Amino acid sequence: MQLVDIGANLTHESFRHDFDAVLERARAHGVAHMIVTGASQDGSEHALELARSHPGLLHATAGVHPHHAIDYHDATDARLRELAQYPQVRAIGETGLDYHRNYSPRDVQLAVFERQLRIAAEIGKPLFLHQRDAHEDFLALLQRYRSRVPAAVVHCFTDTHEALRDYLALDCHIGITGWICDERRGTHLRQFVREIPADRLMIETDAPYLLPRTVRPQPSHRRNEPMYLQHICAQIARDRGEPAEVTAANSTTTARAFFGL
Repeated sequence: MQLVDIGANLTHESFRHDFDAVLERARAHGVAHMIVTGASQDGSEHALELARSHPGLLHATAGVHPHHAIDYHDATDARLRELAQYPQVRAIGETGLDYHRNYSPRDVQLAVFERQLRIAAEIGKPLFLHQRDAHEDFLALLQRYRSRVPAAVVHCFTDTHEALRDYLALDCHIGITGWICDERRGTHLRQFVREIPADRLMIETDAPYLLPRTVRPQPSHRRNEPMYLQHICAQIARDRGEPAEVTAANSTTTARAFFGL
């Protein structure tokens, strides 16, 4: 059973001391490919560096997360366009809107999101998207560009049934994380994850965040890593009423097609 982790923040400082071991554990647990998330200019540079150092195993995205939108300038835009030209960079993002934290003003988030939508449209690469508590504004802006980009995945989907239907109606892919393994806040996802078409569903850890609560025993450090992707796959399979091997095969085929792996 092979898996693809479409969103791992492997540039995070918590991986610096054992990075090679993290990759080895991932491979030992069936993770054949990992997409390293770029969430800032520096983070995107680092993600590309990791992907270039591990061909065939790691690929990258290049983008600026809405938390860092306040730091986005013309030079940032120019550099993202350069990074997007590298073959190891398979999507633009992580980009979108986050009205939950509001680390950047909302008007700035909207402007920066649109600038990255333009990059994806002009260069012709898929979008790796983030949305939290901003569905209406996010959807309205995405609708203006969706037909101009080859594909888009709403990563780490945790929103409502209505939001899911809106994104599927836009022909978006959906990324599901260990949030679905959380009996305290992920039960709503369990109720409608079976409605995601097999060719639109992908899975991810969002490591080092969102350690699946189904991991037993829970590691004392609480750090998530790609080796735990199988727990997310198993939970999704249970909720979809299908064997884990089917969920794994379908999500892997979908991810390989989306990112051109």
